[in-house]
Amino acid sequence: MLGQLEGRTALVTGGTRGIGRAVARRLSAAGATVVLTGRDAQEAKAAAAELAAESGGAVTGLALDQGDQAQVAAFMTALAGDLPALDILVANAGTMGLGGVLQEISAADARTVVEVNLLGTFAVLQGAARIMAPRGRGSVVLLTSLAASVGVPFMAAYAATKGAIAALTLGAAQELGPQGIRVNAIAPGVIETDMIAPFPRENLEEVAARSALRRLGTPEDIAAAALFLAGDDASFVTGHVLAVDGGLQP
Repeated sequence: MLGQLEGRTALVTGGTRGIGRAVARRLSAAGATVVLTGRDAQEAKAAAAELAAESGGAVTGLALDQGDQAQVAAFMTALAGDLPALDILVANAGTMGLGGVLQEISAADARTVVEVNLLGTFAVLQGAARIMAPRGRGSVVLLTSLAASVGVPFMAAYAATKGAIAALTLGAAQELGPQGIRVNAIAPGVIETDMIAPFPRENLEEVAARSALRRLGTPEDIAAAALFLAGDDASFVTGHVLAVDGGLQP
């Protein structure tokens, strides 16, 4: 793993915690120069400093609210001017929203989930493609979810946006492939992060018992898959949604 991404620059959105932080750590350890984002500037800078100290690599933390598409567009334009290149995008930032009974989810809550998960991801992908296309190469990894393909109650808005990201992956791969840009996605199962903290532990243990591997996933499981898709070992892989779910059965 060491050095396989030497000389490459990666952007990891939502990189201050959980899956995003694990991905940023793995890419940095592999030699990439990493830019990570988070909604809070100080938290992003602190996460970057900690990861840089761990890996000995170059890691920068910047503030980005992915729910604000105008801010995303301005951020990506500025990034294009600041970076010599952008080789890898891992679009991880997202929100589960408040969830709840379908009939009771407010339009405002549903709109927030759509703006962050779908429109924000779309805007980041657009910006990255504009940077990558002139150089004729790049690797994009989007984050969808098991919820996009398996019915999960009380998560309708979240599941809908993740299903849309899976579709975006397929379409973008076909469109950007001739420009040398690969686009893939990871569909995590239930991963041990802050996002699942509100769920009762007994429910999570029941989910783990239904998986082939009899455990929940870790952020490092997803980071390993992201490293594979980002690097040259996946040079002939595009338009693929990789399930990393421990063999979880509906």
